[in-house]
Amino acid sequence: MALQNHQIGTAQSQMGRMLGAIDAIEAQQHARGQAIDELFAMAASASSSASIHFEVDEEDLSLVAKEEACAPRLQSTGIRALPLLDRMDVTRTTTWQDYLAQADAYAGLHRIEFGKDPFKDLMSTSQRIALEKRIKEEFTLQGAQCDKYDYMIAGTCGVIGGLIDVFFVGVPLTGSLTKIADTFTDTAVRKIAAFCGWNGPREGSDATASAIGFLENRFKVNYDHRHGGDVDGAFKMSASNHHLKSLGHSPDLVGLFFSILDQFQSTAHFVDAGQLICVDTETFELHGTTFVAKVFAGFVNWLGHLCSDMAGSSGAKLRGSGIPIPFFSLLQFVELGEFGQHRQAFSKIAVQVFEKGYDMRHGMAMAVPMLVTELLTRMMWVFKRRFYHGHAWGKCMPSGSQPELRRMLLVGHGTLCVIDVADAALRSGGDAIQFLLRSNLIAWVRFGVLSLNELRAWLSSGGLDTDAVEQYLEDEVARLSA
Repeated sequence: MALQNHQIGTAQSQMGRMLGAIDAIEAQQHARGQAIDELFAMAASASSSASIHFEVDEEDLSLVAKEEACAPRLQSTGIRALPLLDRMDVTRTTTWQDYLAQADAYAGLHRIEFGKDPFKDLMSTSQRIALEKRIKEEFTLQGAQCDKYDYMIAGTCGVIGGLIDVFFVGVPLTGSLTKIADTFTDTAVRKIAAFCGWNGPREGSDATASAIGFLENRFKVNYDHRHGGDVDGAFKMSASNHHLKSLGHSPDLVGLFFSILDQFQSTAHFVDAGQLICVDTETFELHGTTFVAKVFAGFVNWLGHLCSDMAGSSGAKLRGSGIPIPFFSLLQFVELGEFGQHRQAFSKIAVQVFEKGYDMRHGMAMAVPMLVTELLTRMMWVFKRRFYHGHAWGKCMPSGSQPELRRMLLVGHGTLCVIDVADAALRSGGDAIQFLLRSNLIAWVRFGVLSLNELRAWLSSGGLDTDAVEQYLEDEVARLSA
């Protein structure tokens, strides 16, 4: 393109020189014509005054023609000859390598450098200004331009979520939302057991406990130890915390990895006092004849066993110990600090908090205030953008890439977390366990993610939005291909 642009510019310059030369020739011809007309007029006047009459016969005309043919030509008109343009010969037989060779020779002859900014060589000044303006408006990461109403709306949504957290979540076993989550989990376990072939409880027995026992027998695993004595007294563990200490019971990628690993190697991995402990178990054989089949069988065992433990163990009294919140098990590796009367590390505090009911069922209850804040903020952003700013519905999609919405979500969830930590601090009386029991871990994780996104957006503000550029290129390719 740089070479073609140079050729076009050279051809246009040559065309200008040709037009100038033509104009000069026309001016000379016009001047000479006027001079000849004046000479003819002078000759006619002289001959008329002298009564001279000219008669020219055919023989005289032939002699004049011979003299003109033998007469010398004028050598110069005062206009220089135009040089020929350099060009690259491209025919049907020209190969790509031949074309590149000609291009390199042409570039070397005219000293064309390809290392410069191509926009500087290929675009005019007005075109470059228009392109820079479009890039700044459409493909540059913008900072949030929130007004006072945006902050008021976001803060109000956070207050609503915080009040729900204070009055309806509270601590495990007492909050109304946690009780609803317990009932929902019991129902889900019974339905899953029925789907897997459970025929219902025996007469006089508890339906949920019967469903849990059915799933435990159906999806057996080798790492389901309930007491430290089950693993040769390697560490202290009880029925109330074995779902937390056993990494295979964690409903996340960490739990899936260790569950598959333990089922393949007949081992069990636990966490105690910040240390990872691996013990051998009885030989465990996975179903399947191929590696992929065994991995799938291990995944099904892990998932089915988690379903059996969601509502507690079959032999548990009252509520029972469920499975931990995703990635909560990793807090056992935080062997830092000295909390409480007994100056315990944070890892032991996390275990005691889990033992008091801070499991995934309570996590479902804690997710409600977070979801209310999230949905209310997004909904109010859509309404404000549509009815206050007057944008079309198509431009009111609540995407997280919108700078104003991202800032509003940060403010809303930040307000929720402020109310949550204030309530936990006031009601805990300085006790670390009670403080964590009243803290909404789900809301804090969401606020942390939003904070990182806002920090990244702030650091990259003014830079190129590669996602927007890629989307534009994909749309343009689709348009050209249609």
